[in-house]
Amino acid sequence: MIERLLPPGVTSSEAFDDEAPAPLFPAEAALMEGRRARRRRQFATARACARRCLEALGRPPVALLPGPGGAPQWPAGVVGSITHCDGYRAAVAAPADRVAALGIDAEPAGPLPDGVLGLITSPQERTHLEALSSAAPQTPWERIFFSAKEAVYKAWYPATGTWLGFRDATLTLSPTGTFRATLHPPHAPDAPDPVYEGRWLATESLVITAVARR
Repeated sequence: MIERLLPPGVTSSEAFDDEAPAPLFPAEAALMEGRRARRRRQFATARACARRCLEALGRPPVALLPGPGGAPQWPAGVVGSITHCDGYRAAVAAPADRVAALGIDAEPAGPLPDGVLGLITSPQERTHLEALSSAAPQTPWERIFFSAKEAVYKAWYPATGTWLGFRDATLTLSPTGTFRATLHPPHAPDAPDPVYEGRWLATESLVITAVARR
């Protein structure tokens, strides 16, 4: 599914369960020591997806360990992103000389937990979501919004190494499956507002979002 959200030149791999055994590199296995079995399986399947992406780029398999901020550290010359949630794991990757930043996120298509929406939105964004919900009440707009901001952050942090809060990006969603985020990072208040654009997809059980910035 996720390939529908990506531009040419970005490789992707996804899985909907953890049935196939997915071996880990020793450093990855050490990282997962003491974690619950379900978490280890999700991690392993997502890393297997990432290594399939590297293979598609002609790169050898390597350990993909989290760096500062938790983002996976991809090999030099590669940008990528990994996501997993109940029932879905995916990875994307591209040559760094063709794509500057990638971010993907997957979420269950249900409502957000109570109180979360107020933490991640401005009054302007809540008005925007109310209008979308009025026009298409069956679409999980709040969850799409949350996922889109996660995808923006996943694209932003590896490229800049700086923190970006949920309210440091003003986001608008389009019913046609796209979104646009204007960033106003607090560490550079006078800098021109960068714009990140992406795509979203919602099924009965999943919300998937992706940002690919050239």
